[in-house]
Amino acid sequence: MSNKMWTYWADAPNEQAQSILDRGMAKRAAWDLLGAREDFDALIAYCPKYAEGYNQRAFVHFLSQNFQAALLDLDQALALSPDHVAALSGRALSLLGLNRIDEARETLQSALEMNPWLPERGMLDAGGALAPKGQDI
Repeated sequence: MSNKMWTYWADAPNEQAQSILDRGMAKRAAWDLLGAREDFDALIAYCPKYAEGYNQRAFVHFLSQNFQAALLDLDQALALSPDHVAALSGRALSLLGLNRIDEARETLQSALEMNPWLPERGMLDAGGALAPKGQDI
């Protein structure tokens, strides 16, 4: 199911947008975060209503530990595509990075309602970073 969702989200609106998306994702995978961010900036400028552009730029911000910038992009991705479970789980991780634990927990629980098999689900288990109070080890 997750692979089908990624195929859907990573299917850009046209060939030029797909080329920019693919190039940015390749740069991000190679840890060229500045180059990736530039490509995602260009993608967002070209297709401002394409949620995945914001989600991918948010991932670059997250990897750079710029959690506040990641949240801004994730909120935009979710405004455009409310069922974007990857953006929702990324939002939870960004909130965790900002030590906004209660919000992160709630956001992750919402993501798990859409996809209960997200790898981040373990964060809610006893001892996990988002375990409900009283379940910490």
